[in-house]
Amino acid sequence: MEFRTWEPVYEDILADFGFPRAADERARDLLADLVAGGNTLTPGALDFSGERVAIVGAAPSLVDEIPRARGADAVVAASDAASVLREGGVAVDCMVTDLDEPGDIARALAREGTPVATHAHGDNEDALRERVPDLAVEAVLPTTQAAPAGPVSNPGGFTDGDRAAFLADERGAAELVFVGWDFDDPNVGALKRRKLVWAERLLRWLERRRDERFAVLDGRRDGIDESTLPA
Repeated sequence: MEFRTWEPVYEDILADFGFPRAADERARDLLADLVAGGNTLTPGALDFSGERVAIVGAAPSLVDEIPRARGADAVVAASDAASVLREGGVAVDCMVTDLDEPGDIARALAREGTPVATHAHGDNEDALRERVPDLAVEAVLPTTQAAPAGPVSNPGGFTDGDRAAFLADERGAAELVFVGWDFDDPNVGALKRRKLVWAERLLRWLERRRDERFAVLDGRRDGIDESTLPA
């Protein structure tokens, strides 16, 4: 996605949450510094052309939905969904993370050569400093929600889950299927619930752009505020 297309939505997100743009840009630049000199990945390293891609979230339902992920041509896992899939014997083709998940699944996947789309935003600088140096840099795909700069790209998206969908879309996925998603998860805190509202809104924008209907939004579209979404 071109940043000029994403930017108005990004500005709405910043305004809604009160997040400072400068903090995202500072984190982006930190990530660029941490991978400097390494042969990092670009989105072009991924190719989902013509594939049915499972976009896998980490909702509690994932354990029971693993067979649906296994049936896809490719799997893009958000955050610690990658750990659940691994335990269930499902290979992950890309992990999308802002490094807030417990454990070392990102490090393990990167060491095995699995692309890890590693995201920088305004409140994860400590995680970037602590964890990025442990990742095999040649498997790191650095991302930001601010303007792309240097090796850090912006495929679109806000949360790990919807960012995974935007990345798969950008890389040619023929169909997106959503596994392990729950917009009404009662176990998440207030901030995460607000982020899920945006994830839902962004997926609605993406399905409009793709002229595709995502089953995960069935029964929910009438309640989604699309007033500020681009055409």
